[in-house]
Amino acid sequence: MQKIEILVSSKTFTVELLDTEAAQALADCLPMEVTMEELNGNEKYVYLSTALPMAEEMPKHIHAGDLMLFGSKCLVLFYQDFTTSYGYTPLGRVTDTQQLADSLGNRDISVTFRSLSQQMEDRFS
Repeated sequence: MQKIEILVSSKTFTVELLDTEAAQALADCLPMEVTMEELNGNEKYVYLSTALPMAEEMPKHIHAGDLMLFGSKCLVLFYQDFTTSYGYTPLGRVTDTQQLADSLGNRDISVTFRSLSQQMEDRFS
């Protein structure tokens, strides 16, 4: 299982990506720094410049830490549990969500996505 990191302020969160074409396409776009917008008090989203492959599912219940794709270009990171009637392409899940909601807050925020191999390269350069 491939892992990536999400950096928010001074916190780092690990995401276990699913073994799917969409998740691999996201990993191939990294590293990427984006400003994610707040929506509904439960998610952050950003529209990507490149479309990712879709494999939409109807999850009915979203969990804090779910990383998903809405449509083909909208990357969504959920930080609260809730029910939904929308369809998403699952990409992966944050492994430890304990401080995720507090770190993301209720505002737009700068977020960096990077592969774990990129993080190792940064340490040794």
